[in-house]
Amino acid sequence: MRLNEGVIGETYRVINVNVDQQITRRLEALGVNEQTAITILNKKGSGSLIIKVRGTRLALGKRISDGIMVKEA
Repeated sequence: MRLNEGVIGETYRVINVNVDQQITRRLEALGVNEQTAITILNKKGSGSLIIKVRGTRLALGKRISDGIMVKEA
């Protein structure tokens, strides 16, 4: 499932990241890699998310969160 389909407060594992190569590299530098645990902290109506990755909070837009495939942890 896509990351933006997740539920607030739940933790997921990243399966795959399907966005532009430049954005993929930036996400990897921030710690969003395959098998990384991600917790959804907040969701906005526009599709943007606030997530917690390795102790850091990140805000992701809809286009990026659509490209991150996850499974339940």
